[in-house]
Amino acid sequence: MFSFVLSVLLAPVVTGKYEPTWASLDTRPTPGWYDKAKIGVMVHWGVYSVPSFGTSKTAGEWFWYNWQSTKNADEVNYMSKNFAPNYKYQDFANEWKADLFDANAWADLVKASGAQYFTITTKHHDGFTLWPSKESWNWNSVDIGPKRDIIDELATSMKKAKIHFCLYHSLFEFFHPLYLQDKASGFKTQKYVQNVLLPQMYDYVNKYKPEYIWSDGDWDANSTYWNSKEFIAWLYNDSPVKETVLVSDRWGTDARNKHGDVKLGLDRYDPGSLQKYKWENAMTLDRYSWGFRRNAKLEDYLSMDELTDILAETISCGGNLAMNIGPSADGTIAPIFQERLHQMGQWLQTNGEAIYETNPWRAQNDTEAKRIWYTSKDGTIVYAIVLDWPADGHVILREPIIRPHTRVFMMGYDVALPLTSLSSEDTKGIVVDLSEITPDKRPSEWAWVLKLFYVE
Repeated sequence: MFSFVLSVLLAPVVTGKYEPTWASLDTRPTPGWYDKAKIGVMVHWGVYSVPSFGTSKTAGEWFWYNWQSTKNADEVNYMSKNFAPNYKYQDFANEWKADLFDANAWADLVKASGAQYFTITTKHHDGFTLWPSKESWNWNSVDIGPKRDIIDELATSMKKAKIHFCLYHSLFEFFHPLYLQDKASGFKTQKYVQNVLLPQMYDYVNKYKPEYIWSDGDWDANSTYWNSKEFIAWLYNDSPVKETVLVSDRWGTDARNKHGDVKLGLDRYDPGSLQKYKWENAMTLDRYSWGFRRNAKLEDYLSMDELTDILAETISCGGNLAMNIGPSADGTIAPIFQERLHQMGQWLQTNGEAIYETNPWRAQNDTEAKRIWYTSKDGTIVYAIVLDWPADGHVILREPIIRPHTRVFMMGYDVALPLTSLSSEDTKGIVVDLSEITPDKRPSEWAWVLKLFYVE
């Protein structure tokens, strides 16, 4: 009882212009850095990275729950074949050494990918924290396992590299006794929230000053139980990041896709059309898992062709793309992940102008080709992201309307391209002639961007 009262007394007092109500919080202007950035890298890393096992039906970061709660056959068989009968999930923490972890190398990789923000799991659903949380004694990366403050090291490296530093945090924990007590009461009590969750969230904000809090694990209870509105009001009014911080929409069953600065919808959210709000497609380069899986197959990973497809659709429809990878337990990042991130960076070096700081155009997708997506900038420039090279060397764009001084270039190819207007009573659009760009002159391997000046 004493700890409950103490946590309430120590909670920051909310002051300032934003009240702890959704009606008030929703009026706060969203900091502009996020929409300009467009591309992020997300990382799931924790105790689950030691077994690093999952299937197409069971994500690796849910290993403990799949093994002990749902008793999924794959996880049960894996443990019975490889570990003693009395082996516990907690024992994996002793094996998590992170002996090859280099925060600066991670920052270099994120920078090379072209991403402008980075999100790391402070705590996933198993409750293990990657910083020395007092509320997670002996179940954090300083007390056990790596014996390192992972969040501090990454915050320092990412900020030094001028990458926006962001934090993922799970609201609930699979088997925390206080959370289970609250759940048994129908969430009429808040022992877990007051004694564990809130102190942790205030702690990591004050220590590491994240610019985006990617909240998760909200699906059992509404925002009143989680004290979400009070915490966000403090973030917006009084926290050390009040001017720059954003939050996701996962703050309770009443909040998802309704409140928060960034709407996440379901995992891998990709609506395929322009939305009225800012949203993020947080997706995984491993099709099935957010955490690393040693048993993944090559076909389980997205190809660069698929990744550019997802990028084009996401940005054209007003979203941001967060590419998730799962490092191995030793802190290294698998070559397949490194390759994809480097390939994305190479593509963005040529075509990033069509991505960063752009806006959705009046049309997102071309009416005829379908696999052409548009972005725009400054009101007079339109970018057409062409996902397939035309077999006859001619791209038909039905949406743009030619003006007398319209000119078309391909990003990375500095010669104006021949174009023909299709505008008439029955048809509209233009034809861009790419026939002079032979395969050896193509500026990209995967998708190509046409830059159109002076179009309607």
